Amino acid sequence: MASRYLEKGVSNTAVRHHNYDHNGLSWREELPPITNESRMKFKLILTLLGLISFTWFTRLDFGQWLVAAPSLRQIIRSDLEQPQSSSTTTSATIFAPLQTRPVLECFQVASPVLGPDGPFPPPATGGGYDTTNNRAADEPCSVILMEHVFAFSYGMPFVGNYTPPSCQFNRVVMNFTVVSEGRQFDRLALMYFGDTEVWRTSTAEPTQPPGIRWTFLKDMTEYMYFWKSPQKLIFDLGNLMDDKYTGSFNATLTATFFVAEVETDAAPPADIIIPISTRKGATDGASQFTLPAEMATNTIGFPRNVNRAVFSISANGQASEEFWWGNVLESDVLTFNKTAGQLLGLSPFREVQLLIDGKLAGVQWPFPVIFTGGVVPSLHRPIVGLQAFDLREHQIDITPWLPLLCDGAEHTFAIKVAGLNDSGADTNVTLTETVNDSWYVTGKIFLWLGEGDLVTTGTGPEVNIVGPTISLSRQVTQNGTGSNETLVFDTIIERTVTIKSTINSGGQTGESIWTQNLSYSNHALLSNFGSSQINNLTIIGEDLATNPGTSYKTIYSYPLYCNQTYSRSAQGNISINAHLIEGLELQIEGQSIFPTGLEAFEESIAASKNSYIASQLKTHRDGTAFFFQTGDGRNSSGYGTTNQIFSFGGSRKGATLDLEDDFNELYFRNVTAVNGTIVFDSERKTGVEVYNFVQPPRLDGYADASLSLFALVSDKETQPKGFMGDDAHERPSAQVQIS
Repeated sequence: MASRYLEKGVSNTAVRHHNYDHNGLSWREELPPITNESRMKFKLILTLLGLISFTWFTRLDFGQWLVAAPSLRQIIRSDLEQPQSSSTTTSATIFAPLQTRPVLECFQVASPVLGPDGPFPPPATGGGYDTTNNRAADEPCSVILMEHVFAFSYGMPFVGNYTPPSCQFNRVVMNFTVVSEGRQFDRLALMYFGDTEVWRTSTAEPTQPPGIRWTFLKDMTEYMYFWKSPQKLIFDLGNLMDDKYTGSFNATLTATFFVAEVETDAAPPADIIIPISTRKGATDGASQFTLPAEMATNTIGFPRNVNRAVFSISANGQASEEFWWGNVLESDVLTFNKTAGQLLGLSPFREVQLLIDGKLAGVQWPFPVIFTGGVVPSLHRPIVGLQAFDLREHQIDITPWLPLLCDGAEHTFAIKVAGLNDSGADTNVTLTETVNDSWYVTGKIFLWLGEGDLVTTGTGPEVNIVGPTISLSRQVTQNGTGSNETLVFDTIIERTVTIKSTINSGGQTGESIWTQNLSYSNHALLSNFGSSQINNLTIIGEDLATNPGTSYKTIYSYPLYCNQTYSRSAQGNISINAHLIEGLELQIEGQSIFPTGLEAFEESIAASKNSYIASQLKTHRDGTAFFFQTGDGRNSSGYGTTNQIFSFGGSRKGATLDLEDDFNELYFRNVTAVNGTIVFDSERKTGVEVYNFVQPPRLDGYADASLSLFALVSDKETQPKGFMGDDAHERPSAQVQIS
């Protein structure tokens, strides 16, 4: 069975964490700056990188695979297994024997979560916490929720029964640990309690033996409504296997329950959680809507004494919509029809909409998640992309709708996904009613009830929607023979949503307001007759909820730069080159329904006598990679370099558009991988360096064969991200499509 690391909250990356500099994100094509302490080491690494990659590729021979460069996981794990104070720095420089490469540890860089003993709690024995009668009622305990191998599991989710443990608890942290080996695509996974989705994640692409392993820790305290009573647990990880794609996913899911008195501004767990889903839990099915094939609509009634209501949306594109941000305008889908083929359209913009009784109540402009097989697979080994292991949900405050929703009648909630259509008979650009296939969406409503049976009343809501205002520009250039050679287009969009009402609830009367201000820009260039593509995307948003007794504010920015080139030789050999920069800035102030991250540092915050009004997260991930596949489709390989800088902290002034105005660092990591091996890793906790690792790159040019093998790409992967092809469902990056 899959190895289980201690469920109590070692850092979410299980391998070491990283550093980050506060001068703002730079979207130039250079690696971001690092701290002075590690600059000389890092310069050496970068100086040698070009030589390594060139030597590696020139020695590539599909008949004789190359010898392994070692993983650092053994050293890292042994370090984690020793008690470590915040004033201790651990350093290492090592070459591991080539013959003994351990399982490759994949990870998503993230800040620590709160465990029973803080963000880095002992013990490090992997046995978890006691669930027997030998422990005191107030001691933490662990429950194994799932041990399951997802082999040929498409349409066959794991189904189990959860029973609350006997220990006392007010917080819950899950540990998801997976091992896999062989060849396999990345797969999407959704976890449900009955009909309600509670977590969305995805898999890393495995290597040849000895394979890979990853562990992700997830704070699940917001679902106390479910944890306190028996539940049907459904975990849907649709995998397909055959003689070529041999990788299964051996997964273990464990929950640790404990008591911790945490004084942050996060909202207390909701009294009721209502799913917006296909509601297939009773028949042991997964309950996501698949758009556009299905209508994502539920009709429900509210209790009449609700004093706060928040809707959360979980949505991401699959199949033809996985790389929605790389699509072209609908008017340009045939621009390279004679060379690259028909492209996917409806623009590189997507809007996820929440409608209540047919009226717009709020929107999500989705984060452009890139899964571990996306763009070039070697970009993501072992450092996976932003949110790949933990797809973040977006919350929309619907408290202004309570005068309507508490009237005793049923009301309709719907989720839609829209793109842009600029190909109509007139010159107007409109939001579409549908998109390409497909989007997986669910929703849920968190409700907090007032005391007693007092009915919530009021006036409203008053809905004021501005936009979206849409600006498009495009230009096509041709070569001397009249063939389309380049396409340049810009997409700029803005939107404002304001919902207001007056609420009378639980003896409190006041104004309830939900506002959203969003902007989007995507500057795109397709060149070389459609075989090269650049997208430079930025999404910026500010959401604000003000209600009687509660408030919530979040500011977010999603920058993405992707430069990719595809080519095919006369022999049919395929090569893909890419430079990918992902970014995320996120600030949260007030009563978020989800943990903000400050919980893990409650003890440090109290000791420093700081009181933070908002959490601040900023990360920047920069990678370059190459992929090669032989014309017969029998062999594929890749190499790449990825650096990620991650910083998390608090602000005493609250969420602001100027992230640098008042930032107090609590956690920091800077990590670099070259050809599947960590070569640089530095971590700080509450301003103190706790880990510093450097492995000088090998000078002989050898790379581990098992780290350079990837799932094969189809012919369609040699086209731009917006390429349609004969059957877009066969795209190998689509996690659960049947070919």
